[in-house]
Amino acid sequence: METTGFTGRRTTRSDRLPPGQYDTGSGWPVLAAEVTPKPDLATWSMTVDGQVENPVTWTWDEIHELPGSTYRGDIHCVTTWSKFDTVFTGVSVDTLLEAAGPLPGAAFLLAHSSTGYSTNMPLSDVVGGKAWVVWEFDGRPLAPNHGGPARLLVPHLYFWKSAKWVDRLELLQQDQPGFWEVRGYHDRGDPWQEQRYR
Repeated sequence: METTGFTGRRTTRSDRLPPGQYDTGSGWPVLAAEVTPKPDLATWSMTVDGQVENPVTWTWDEIHELPGSTYRGDIHCVTTWSKFDTVFTGVSVDTLLEAAGPLPGAAFLLAHSSTGYSTNMPLSDVVGGKAWVVWEFDGRPLAPNHGGPARLLVPHLYFWKSAKWVDRLELLQQDQPGFWEVRGYHDRGDPWQEQRYR
């Protein structure tokens, strides 16, 4: 399955640049609040739990057996850079949630990283082909400094919502702020509305 972003009419690059952002061109800045970990793929896992019928954990090999999905489109960082025409490959969050079976009361997702980082969002922001767990960028394994072996990808929100080194998606009934949200960042982070800070 392939998703080409949220586009309808033909757009120019300037049409695709949210307010206050600049085009990085070929570059992609490396930003992180934590030291880059060195995960062992032999022990790596991804878990979906919380408000679900069937908590599920996949190993590295098992998650690669799920139907793959590719996102082609743009990404935007709260620090004002945007990168056009990115290509990420992994698995849709929809596929992971389908296996776990969200309970009727599940309304929010808290993404956890192996480093202790977390970030929150309404469940509606990660379903319907809007989010992925990805492990490839431009056809190559995702570099550790960009979140490899796997990161969350929620491209329609500022990039701090796309948690690096993700290893758990927890479904919640009530919103629970993550790492940057408790430090003053906006709870949702829509780049088109410049939702940078509270």
